[in-house]
Amino acid sequence: MANVLLAGESWVSDVVDHKGFDHFPHTQVHIGCAKLLKALRNAGHAVTHMRSHDVSTDFPNTLDELNTYDVLILSDVGANTLLLSPEVFEEGRRMPNRLKLIREWVRGGGGLLMAGGYLSFQGFQGMANYAGTPVEEALPVRISHWDDRVEAPEGVEPELTDAAHPITDGLDRIWPFVLGYQKLEADADAQVLATVEGSPMLVAKSFGEGRSVAFASDISPHWAPEEFMNWPGYQRLFDNIVTWLAQE
Repeated sequence: MANVLLAGESWVSDVVDHKGFDHFPHTQVHIGCAKLLKALRNAGHAVTHMRSHDVSTDFPNTLDELNTYDVLILSDVGANTLLLSPEVFEEGRRMPNRLKLIREWVRGGGGLLMAGGYLSFQGFQGMANYAGTPVEEALPVRISHWDDRVEAPEGVEPELTDAAHPITDGLDRIWPFVLGYQKLEADADAQVLATVEGSPMLVAKSFGEGRSVAFASDISPHWAPEEFMNWPGYQRLFDNIVTWLAQE
């Protein structure tokens, strides 16, 4: 089974509660990928979760370090977090460009999945900012240079367009609803495996010796509601994605 690094999918809330004349601040760390971690581990994969606030300091800086993993999942962590390590941002030192590193790692045989969210692809107000980067080059989709979210509070149902691919093997034709997604454009040499409202939802391609997948919606709330995460196909979908990316 695959050795997976999941970078992102956590956030810190900084809140002040006001109770009459008195108030108190408090913080809380939230983990958005708990169900995905459980699903992948239940499928037999070894998964390391690197929380968003640790990515700038702890993400691999060399190909040798990245090569300890078969699959990299980037989810809800923006390009700045990868680019601006403390050595660069605080000390003004030169460090490897980890967006270029990811591209070269995929080209050399690695497997990359980007899942959607407010800090994925281009993201909320464009803050994820992967458009035009080396990571976009490795992905099977083109990313807009503006806020690419489509909010769907009414719920929209993804639908398979290719049931014969190893990633979609055994999945329902119609999936449980999601509450939003990223508006993406598939590369000409990519395979669109599922769509939502006619837009690419699940896209895969080979890149050099490696492979990449774009999943346009979230792996956790709010875009991925409980109905989607409790769907029996949830574990199968992401197990299939990781297995295909690892070329097992």
